[in-house]
Amino acid sequence: MQSYVDKTDDYFAYARKEIEPLLPPQCGRVLEIGCGSGATLGWLRQTKQASHTVGVEIFEAAAHSARAHAEEVSCLDFEKEDLPQGHGLFDLVLCLDVLEHMVNPWTVMDRLVADYLAPGGTLVLSLPNVRHYSVALSLLLQGRWEYEDAGLLDRTHLRFFTRNTALRLISHKDLEKVQCVGAEFERGTRKSWFNTLTAGVFKDLLTYQYLLCARKKG
Repeated sequence: MQSYVDKTDDYFAYARKEIEPLLPPQCGRVLEIGCGSGATLGWLRQTKQASHTVGVEIFEAAAHSARAHAEEVSCLDFEKEDLPQGHGLFDLVLCLDVLEHMVNPWTVMDRLVADYLAPGGTLVLSLPNVRHYSVALSLLLQGRWEYEDAGLLDRTHLRFFTRNTALRLISHKDLEKVQCVGAEFERGTRKSWFNTLTAGVFKDLLTYQYLLCARKKG
């Protein structure tokens, strides 16, 4: 992964509550790769009756904060290292805005499904959409592709995804019931109204981020 030294505390600090519609009724044992300061794991403990929460975070200061919200937090680079032995299998595995920072997210996916996700368990991903109009129009009309401190063109992103490539990433032979939804299209929002009025023609251009989930067979 790229260096996170220049990231602000806010980058690591908020709970990802938008994933709630994709979660199982009982989360059970939860593993989050790239847990930041642990806000999402803390939220799951409070509201989803997670029986045990484990986080992995590459940035030491964030990992230190996460230990206040999770039973276990390991500070390591998950692309290069495994959890300590005896970690067991997990009923829910989260990778929220983390795979795009990795050199080979496809290999990481294989490891997560084979070695960490329990049969019948749920995998939830979030991935930024590089086809969003703010990126597409700047590239098409101005020839601009400017990296930033955060956002779709975060300078620490190594991989970029559209809806199709995000679906290919999660389409593993041992996974089923794959879902992919655009974030921020909840009923009643302006995006939702515009999407309905335009019959969904511009939905991929309006989608800032995709939320995906799948269940492991068994």
